[in-house]
Amino acid sequence: MSLAVAIQMDPIEPINIDADSTFVLALEAQRRGHALFHYTPQDLSLKGNRAIARARPLTVRREKGNHATLGDAESIDLATVDVVLLRQDPPFDMSYITTTHILEHVHPQTLVVNDPVHVRNAPEKLFVTHFAELMPPTLITTDRREILAFRAEHKDIIVKPLFGNGGAGVFHLKPDDENLSALLETFTQLYREPVIVQRYLPEIRQGDKRIILIDGEPAGAINRIPAEGEARANMHAGGQAVKSELTSRERDICAAIGPALRERGLLFVGIDVIGDYLTEINVTSPTGLQEIGRYDSVSLEAKIWDAIEGKLTGRTGVASA
Repeated sequence: MSLAVAIQMDPIEPINIDADSTFVLALEAQRRGHALFHYTPQDLSLKGNRAIARARPLTVRREKGNHATLGDAESIDLATVDVVLLRQDPPFDMSYITTTHILEHVHPQTLVVNDPVHVRNAPEKLFVTHFAELMPPTLITTDRREILAFRAEHKDIIVKPLFGNGGAGVFHLKPDDENLSALLETFTQLYREPVIVQRYLPEIRQGDKRIILIDGEPAGAINRIPAEGEARANMHAGGQAVKSELTSRERDICAAIGPALRERGLLFVGIDVIGDYLTEINVTSPTGLQEIGRYDSVSLEAKIWDAIEGKLTGRTGVASA
């Protein structure tokens, strides 16, 4: 099976080829003989009801500084390709949401991974609230009185923007910290959305585990240990990746959410677990494939492509590269 694959992502030139998950997805697709095209969200248009991308043929290789070759741009009707990988990074703003509305015009005739309707309807810190029994105590609000009451109850709290990513804007406020009012004023100036407040989990010192689920099934995990004096375990914030196995509790969490992921066409998902608690379900542009691959000697990108190709098997009109 030779497929035409369009990758919607940010510019490919500056990526870190030793960490970027989209890069290894592209490498694996190319290894299988699939034809690759690259375009950015700014290259996507809707003409009538046709999703059009000004895309460039793409060749990738694991050579630092020479990892991608892009051909001449051409206008492609995305209804004529087999797969679109929706892989641009957040922020999950109206620009991002608009691309999901446009891609909805071609999915599922063209398989968009992940399903754009459910990417739109399942932002990381909101979708997870449908599994409140798995979460730490959580409040989403703009009401300062509610936040103060939550802090009075739980003492040690985390405050973060509702649509942030990569650990940006995450604050740990201890019971004697006097900066909450100033922080809320700053958030009000920076964001129109509510903030998310959670009970601080001291288990973060043992790590924030990223678990990859493929079509609703756990496929691999990596633990991220925060740096000394840091409340965030994100790699962007200095977190250190270490090898990890799934606990029985984590398998129970995956079993609880897996059916909902499959039903929504969320084929490639990364969840975050601290201690016994699910904190986020990442569906927009999950990462972690390369880190898990290095520690576990497994190719999750191959498993993702197996799942994609499995969904396309038996379809009529699959394009040939």
